[in-house]
This record gives sequence, structure tokens and C-alpha cells, in this order.
Amino acid sequence: MDLEQKAIKRIQTASEMSLYHYGKPLVCTYSGGKDSDVMLELFRRGGIPFEVHNSHTTADAPQTVRHIRDVFKKLEMDGIKCAIEMPTYKGERTSMWKLIPQKLMPPTRLARYCCAVLKEAGCKNRFIATGVRWDESRQRKDREEFEKIGATKATKEKFTSVMLMNDNDARRRMNEHCMQKKKMVVNPIIDWKDSDVWEYINSENISTCELYQCGYDRVGCIGCPMAGKKRYKEFADFPKYKNLYIHAFDRMVEERRARNLPCQWKDGNDVFLRWMGDENIEGQMDIFDFIGGNSHD
Repeated sequence: MDLEQKAIKRIQTASEMSLYHYGKPLVCTYSGGKDSDVMLELFRRGGIPFEVHNSHTTADAPQTVRHIRDVFKKLEMDGIKCAIEMPTYKGERTSMWKLIPQKLMPPTRLARYCCAVLKEAGCKNRFIATGVRWDESRQRKDREEFEKIGATKATKEKFTSVMLMNDNDARRRMNEHCMQKKKMVVNPIIDWKDSDVWEYINSENISTCELYQCGYDRVGCIGCPMAGKKRYKEFADFPKYKNLYIHAFDRMVEERRARNLPCQWKDGNDVFLRWMGDENIEGQMDIFDFIGGNSHD
């Protein structure tokens, strides 16, 4: 079975489980990136009912936001339900720039609170599909085709073995308590490589965000720590986002001082430089000093 058919089969299996256990269509999560665009095409070819959901991160590039809106407009014209969810935190509307002073630290590779609040909080009690792929990072090597949010390793292994059984009745005998009122995840293209994604996009003439034609190989939040040194290009192309981060870091520094927490920076610019990896900053702090400021507040 080729990659396309294997991915479609995963989507169809997840759709069946979503309709049976949740009474609602499978949700295709959509970020505006290339993997999301491939997912949409696979969903269409799967011949299943589905909805599309985007979590507005507030830190996406304007081109990404435009692409999302254009894609959703076309989907809605085809009768497909789409939703763009605005982020909230502690019951109030929020943004990347509000979260940083509240969390008292910048988002880091180790403390990705921004993802938890801005990207992953939506679609509660639903069965969703994501574009997670093993090829993206070492951290994603332990992800599964089918997952339950918050499951232990043993539970994930048991869940996966049942989900992959061929007998429909066996799948339907899954523990309903395990399924209901929990967010379930299917990762249809988990075994696709970057080359597979681009080959599919080109062969099927799939439209993607214009940033890919401007030297970008990823589409996500501007300044994401997971982008490493590529952030320098992002901030050169989008200087207003750099200013937004510095202003947010200024407020973070003020809040730390107001709470009498360790704070060795002069201002938000010092924090920005340290965050970007500059090792020659006066009064630089270790990552554990950041975390020591109660990042889970």
C-alpha cells in the first residue's frame, strides 16, 4: 500500500471511530503549512464527512493568515465547516504578547507554554487529525499513528493495537470510557518524509502558503524557538514581530521585578538577545533561572 492510500485508510478509520464514539465528524487541524495542505487533499479523497479547525496563534506571518483565510473560504463554498479559534487563557482572550508577561519567561524549547495555550487547547472532546510526522524532529519519533491525549505509554500501545485491528466489530468494542470526553488524535502522514510531502504537493498541484516561495521551509509562529537559527531570517523579514517580542519581554521584566523575582536584565532587548542565543550579554541568565520564575503561573 502506497503512502497516500495508507494515510487515507488511517483517516477513514479515525472517521469511523469519531462518528461512532463522539457522534461528530473527524476534525482536520489546519495551520496553514504544507503538511496541513496535504492533509486537506487526503481528507477530500477519503470521502468522509469532516470539519476543519485552525487555532489562531497571534504570531503567524501575515502570509500564513491570508493563506488560511483563502483556503477556508474555498472550503466553506464547498459546504465544509471551518472554524478559526481565537486563543484564551484563564477565561480571557490572550495572545503571545500577553502570555509572556503572565508566564514570566520567554517560550523555550523546554517550556513551550505557547503551544499549549495558543495551538493545542482547541477541539476538546473531539477526534482530530494532525500533520505530525516522524521526519520533523527526534522528539516526534515516539509519536503513534493513533493517540489519546494524556495517555500513558502502556495505554497508548494498547490503544494503537486495537485501532489497527482489521475487524470493525473489534474496533467498536473499545472501552467507551477511554474514548468519550477525551481528545483523540490520528496522524495520517506520520511516516511521510519532507520529500514525500513536496512530491505529493507538486504532483497534485496543491496550493501552499507563499512563504515557501520566499526561502522558508517551515510555516509557523514567527520566532518559534524550535526554528533555531532560522529565526534570524524571520525577524529580518518581519521586524514588527521582533518589536512585539521585545515589548512583551519589557513587561515580563517589569513583572518579575514587581514580584521580587531574580531579574538580571536591563530591559526587554537584553532578554531578546539572550533568547536568540547571544552568549555575550551582560548579566545573562541560565534557562533554569527563567523556569525558576514560576512559568506555570
